[in-house]
Amino acid sequence: MSTPRLLTKYKEEIVPALFKEQGYKSIMQVPRLTKIVISQGLGAAVGDKRMVDVAVQELSLISGQKAISTKSKKDISNFKLRKGMPIGTKVTLRGVRMYEFLDRFVSISLPRVRDFKGVSAKGFDGRGNYNLGITEQLIFPEIDIDKVSKINGMDITFVTTAPTDKEGYALLLAFGLPFDNIKHSQN
Repeated sequence: MSTPRLLTKYKEEIVPALFKEQGYKSIMQVPRLTKIVISQGLGAAVGDKRMVDVAVQELSLISGQKAISTKSKKDISNFKLRKGMPIGTKVTLRGVRMYEFLDRFVSISLPRVRDFKGVSAKGFDGRGNYNLGITEQLIFPEIDIDKVSKINGMDITFVTTAPTDKEGYALLLAFGLPFDNIKHSQN
């Protein structure tokens, strides 16, 4: 198995550039991407049980790794929800699969978004991690448009070792995540 393109780029270009740019004292201080979590909440799955199975298949195709269904933690009568009912899907990517997904996401999927002007830089959580919402799964080329019965959105979380949002922003920008024109001003 060959090394992913973005992993090679990270080791050879991004680490030295961030090391110099941020003024770190050790190479180990340079932030790295630890995992990418892709999750979908399926509120309509309460009425249709097959929806979760279809979403698990789609998410598995998109990520290249088997997705799991998530279950409700408590009863909510207003939503006809019982504890233990499947209401979503998620997959956690690490290592080679994470870099391959990021490469496909940045170079193929994001350019397919309609009227795309870049992703918002406001999705940082204060600890260098970034959350991004996708409105429809159709931007991924792995999904066959003819077989889609319902359009679902998803949340993608990029977990980094960066201690601040500014450093996380610099890392994801170096990986090629196309942020919109708003300059990131947090520390």
